[in-house]
Amino acid sequence: MLPFAAMAATSALTSLSDEEQLVRDSVFEFADREIRPLVREMDEHAAIPRALVDKLFALGVMGIEVPESDGGGGAGFFHAVLAVEALSRVDPSIGVLVDVQNTLVVNALLRWGSTDLKSRYLPRLASTAVGAYALSEAGSGSDAFALASRATHPSGSAGTSATASSAPGDWIVTGRKLWITNALEADVFVVFANADPAAGYHGITAFVIERGFEGFAIGKKEDKLGIRASSTCELILENCRVPGANVLGEVGKGYKVAIETLNEGRIGIGAQMIGLARGALDHTIRYVKEREQFGKPIASFQAVQHQIARAATELEAARLLVYNAARLRDAGQPFLTEAAMCKIFSSEVAERVTSLAVNLFGGNGFVKDYPVEKLYRDAKIGQIYEGTSNLQLQTIAKQILT
Repeated sequence: MLPFAAMAATSALTSLSDEEQLVRDSVFEFADREIRPLVREMDEHAAIPRALVDKLFALGVMGIEVPESDGGGGAGFFHAVLAVEALSRVDPSIGVLVDVQNTLVVNALLRWGSTDLKSRYLPRLASTAVGAYALSEAGSGSDAFALASRATHPSGSAGTSATASSAPGDWIVTGRKLWITNALEADVFVVFANADPAAGYHGITAFVIERGFEGFAIGKKEDKLGIRASSTCELILENCRVPGANVLGEVGKGYKVAIETLNEGRIGIGAQMIGLARGALDHTIRYVKEREQFGKPIASFQAVQHQIARAATELEAARLLVYNAARLRDAGQPFLTEAAMCKIFSSEVAERVTSLAVNLFGGNGFVKDYPVEKLYRDAKIGQIYEGTSNLQLQTIAKQILT
């Protein structure tokens, strides 16, 4: 007989500690108060006011995992996921700004940064400096390691120190990066370039580059379908001089930095998508209770009820996948497959829920006076950035079939 009575009860994935509830509720209250009045204006002007960015720093959501000794929150990855979800209920553009800051830039520095890099950049990232993560290029999207950007030493050629644990002198980085989130607001960039093309992806190296470095410039700002307030820009590096101490991790090991950081970033995108879908569903539930046709609220029609019920069910399933992946990461357990699953499913659910919202709003759902058309536009990016849906399926299949 199994000792059933002695087995300890386990908490539900969606059960939050008092601290986690405080983070979620406080961030949502902030978003409702400070962000919601600006959503339409930010979308139309495709910009985030610096004053709002400063308020995000003051709230503490820009350095959630940064140690308290460096001015951050000293919290866990799951707290960052909760913050991104809460912000995205109101505006996914702000959700992704905070997501990139925490799950990609800060996370990469915490995991791969030298003591010197951490001491120089973590306090800034927790207080004033926005971060950006620059991997993609014109010929290097899903094929992330086909980088054309090059890193060389002035006295030598690419690959001079590709086996060293750190570069002994300045590096010269040349290339162009595309689709870089947060680029317009950022002061600190994690940039990937190949220091030894002959070694293939084993030459890829990560660098921490500042906006003011010689040879660095922001290029074209993209005019996007959705998450318009979130800046997406080209980066131009023309003989950009980078101190040797600003190599992130080991020279030639940038591919590991990229892969392992993006695995965690995908959970953040999952959080953005479930927050977005929750926001759309909240708007829709209020609307169908108020909108009357044939003498009664459309929420009283069984067809509408069933559509709402299915949307809520899919959203809950997506939330469970996201929370599970985040909790696995915090527990130090493998989460590669779960991260891919949560990203693909949550992005598909977000598209379906926002499409339903537009449908149930009817003609009102198709105009900018109502909020759901924006969320419908915002949802599409979830199936594209930080690994397309096809790449997520490939990752899942590889793990299952090998």
